[in-house]
Amino acid sequence: MSTPHDLSHAQWRKSSRSGGNGNCVEVADLAVNIGVRDSKAPDAGHLAFRPDVWAAFLLAARNGRFDLR
Repeated sequence: MSTPHDLSHAQWRKSSRSGGNGNCVEVADLAVNIGVRDSKAPDAGHLAFRPDVWAAFLLAARNGRFDLR
């Protein structure tokens, strides 16, 4: 059985918005949270967000809240 900090079974996937320039993030459904890490440095650690916080972030991003104008 895995613990909340055990990442051995995490299935990381790249963002669908990642371009071919190597500036990618990867996300994974962890035991309790959503993990986010830099695809160029996967062993450098990750950020973890509660699913409701991650969903709010995605909604805001889809609505252009973080677009550079």
